[in-house]
Amino acid sequence: MLEGSIPSRPVYGVLEMRPGRLHLVVADAEGAEAILELAASAPPDFLAAAHIVYIPKRTGDKFVARLEQLAPAQLYVGASYEAALPRLRRILAGAHMGLQVYLAGTEGLMGQAMLEATQAGIPHSAIQTEHRGSTARRVQCVHCKGVTEDVTHDPFQCAHCGLHLFVRDHYSRRIAAFQGVRIDAEDPGNIPESVERFR
Repeated sequence: MLEGSIPSRPVYGVLEMRPGRLHLVVADAEGAEAILELAASAPPDFLAAAHIVYIPKRTGDKFVARLEQLAPAQLYVGASYEAALPRLRRILAGAHMGLQVYLAGTEGLMGQAMLEATQAGIPHSAIQTEHRGSTARRVQCVHCKGVTEDVTHDPFQCAHCGLHLFVRDHYSRRIAAFQGVRIDAEDPGNIPESVERFR
């Protein structure tokens, strides 16, 4: 656990190939670098049984050609996590014993994909994760329950109810988001200057 972190704060590692009948790799943005490194150290039969779901986000086409060159069993490049979700759910629903799950990239993507995998019956401790790229957070407003993606500033204004929220380090696996709490609840209107804390 990182120094100064709290128990609910996710801890990420480095992806390592594990034996399995099917390898599901889900990544976004710079998470492609983790896929490429994993593939470089894995035996050839790894890619023959790999299904890669990749969302480029702000990296555009930077990594797509290199992922195509890996020639995995299947490669899906999606416009957004929401666009990739039906495919991810189909893969998880049809998975058999021996499925290995690897997640790489932003915390928002990994949290949401882990939620889907655990709801499909895979224990979160059996899912590998590697953080790459942006530290922007997916934050749920504890007041209106709306979720705002890619939060970089603290405090920030909730995209749903307009309250100014303090971004806590408390993370909920159940909703795959950090928690945002009204910063001026005890002193309405007293809102500190917003500072970029997550990039």
